[in-house]
Amino acid sequence: MSGASVPKVWLVGAGPGDPELLTLKAVRVIAQAELILVDDLVNPQVLEHAPKDVRVTWVGKRGGCQSTPQAFIERLMVREALAGVRVVRLKGGDPMIFGRANEEIQALRRADIEVEVVNGITSALAASAALGVSLTDREHSHGVVWVTGHPRDENCAADWVALARSGLSLVVYMGLARAASMATGLLQGGLPPDYPVAVVQSVSLPQQKTLHTSLAGLAVDLAQSGIASPAILLIGPMAARQTLRVELTQPTPPAAEPVLSLTEPVLAMTEAVLLRRNR
Repeated sequence: MSGASVPKVWLVGAGPGDPELLTLKAVRVIAQAELILVDDLVNPQVLEHAPKDVRVTWVGKRGGCQSTPQAFIERLMVREALAGVRVVRLKGGDPMIFGRANEEIQALRRADIEVEVVNGITSALAASAALGVSLTDREHSHGVVWVTGHPRDENCAADWVALARSGLSLVVYMGLARAASMATGLLQGGLPPDYPVAVVQSVSLPQQKTLHTSLAGLAVDLAQSGIASPAILLIGPMAARQTLRVELTQPTPPAAEPVLSLTEPVLAMTEAVLLRRNR
C-alpha cells in the first residue's frame, strides 16, 4: 500500500503471451500494484489481475518503432516508488532475459529503492514446449546458447562464426532483421547449408506461426512466409522438422479390477466382527 516505510519496485515477468502461463507470484504482485509500467509485448489480458483503480502506463519498446526512452522509465519508477507507490514493472517473458533489468535495478538501487524480481517464462522455453522438443536433448545437443540478434551496438554483436564452431544449438531472440547475415556467419563457421532452423512467431498465442527451414533457405523462406516480430529462432538438430512433430502415444490403461473382488472379503469380515459384538 502507499506510505510504506521502505520504497520498493517489483520487476515482473509476464511470460511469452499466453496469460495462463503467468506465475502465481506474478498474479499476487500484480493484484497489489498501484502503478504498472507495461512493456509493449505484454498481453493486455494479464492486466485483468490488477486492481480496478490501478494506473497503467505503457512504455513499449519494439525494434523499428518509436520507443519510450529508458531514462524516462527509470525516472518514473524512482519518483513513484519514493512517493510510496507500489510500482510493478511488467515485462514480456522473463525480466532477466534480454530485457533492460540490470539498468533498471541499478537506477533503483542508486535511489535506495528495494527491488524484487518475479521470474516469468521466457519465449525460448515456450517455443521448445510448443514444438515438442527439448533444447538440451542429449541425442541432439549437449548444450544451448541464448543469443540476441539485436545488440546494443555492432561492437557487441554475436560472433556467428565462433558460435557455429561451438557445436551448440542456438536460440536467437530478436533475430529476424539480421537473419540473412546471421545465416551467412553460421555457414562461414562450417555449418552445412541444410542445417535445421525453426522460426516461431507469437509463441504460445492463438496466432502462433511456425516456419521450418534451413540456414541456406532462411532469408528467402522468411520473406515468403510473412513471419514478423515477435519471433524466436531455434537453430540446430533439435529444430529439424522430423524431431518437432513427435506423436505422443498414450499407454493403454490396465483393465480395472471388479470392485466386488476387493470389497466382498472386507465386508464379510466387518459383518462377522459386528455380529460378534452384538451377541
